[in-house]
Amino acid sequence: MVLVRYIFEDKKIPTQEVVGMVGDNILDLAEDNGMHINSNCGMVCACSTCHVYIENGEDFLTEISDKEEDFIDRALNPRIESRLSCQCNIEEDDDGNFIEVVVPDQSQIIGHEH
Repeated sequence: MVLVRYIFEDKKIPTQEVVGMVGDNILDLAEDNGMHINSNCGMVCACSTCHVYIENGEDFLTEISDKEEDFIDRALNPRIESRLSCQCNIEEDDDGNFIEVVVPDQSQIIGHEH
């Protein structure tokens, strides 16, 4: 198990922490626990609406692919910590460690509600 902390730049949305397991996806884990992250392509790495920043714990996630990097370049305000949450699967877990996901303000992104 690994703790996953979601911090939203939109301060109206509280920070939440959930427990993730190997195989869990960062986007699905958020949605399964009542948090919304925009996602338009159905988790096939064909858009950048689910863009997040992984501030801690990137070593516990699947490696970034070339295709994901290409779509991150299209996201609003990409940084070195940028990932597409639909492509981030927990690959390792280690009690006592955590993954910190910062969700950018999504008010400028047109995204599907789930």
